[in-house]
Amino acid sequence: MKLHLGCGTRHFDGWINLDIDSPKADIIDDATKLTKILDDSCEVIYASHILEHFGRKEVAQVLSIWYSKLKTKGVLRLSVPDWEKVIYMYSKGTELEILLGFIVGGQKTQFNFHKMIFDKKLLTKLLLSSGFKKVRLWDWRKTEHSQYDDYSQAYLPHMDKEQGIMMSLNIEAIK
Repeated sequence: MKLHLGCGTRHFDGWINLDIDSPKADIIDDATKLTKILDDSCEVIYASHILEHFGRKEVAQVLSIWYSKLKTKGVLRLSVPDWEKVIYMYSKGTELEILLGFIVGGQKTQFNFHKMIFDKKLLTKLLLSSGFKKVRLWDWRKTEHSQYDDYSQAYLPHMDKEQGIMMSLNIEAIK
């Protein structure tokens, strides 16, 4: 099974789309528990801009739950706002108002608030501590879901995928 966590308004064909509150979801469930997903049942779990919605003290437990749902050699593919890129863009004069969504979330619903920030070093450490064997970056252009424009393809200036700066840290881990 290919599991798309926090699907929101994006329904991936051929995937099980899961969200806590979305009409596009195949399964309504809490991504911190995944009670409706069997252990060792997923080849891929994809979570784009959802991990940062969990608190600093929750992230390790969430990664542990996601790890348990993967088959051996399964892939956890994550996309989170890249804190290093936020700092870089701010230092180059990008207005804070433009960067706020990456830092604190969209805040349009009760679920759209960010509680955590990540850079490559911290997220790699958390993944390895959760039991994952290999951690690497991934390119959205080379995935089976590249046709779905989500936050894994977030650039500044907005939608400038040729000349812009990639604002997401796209990292995957192998069980």
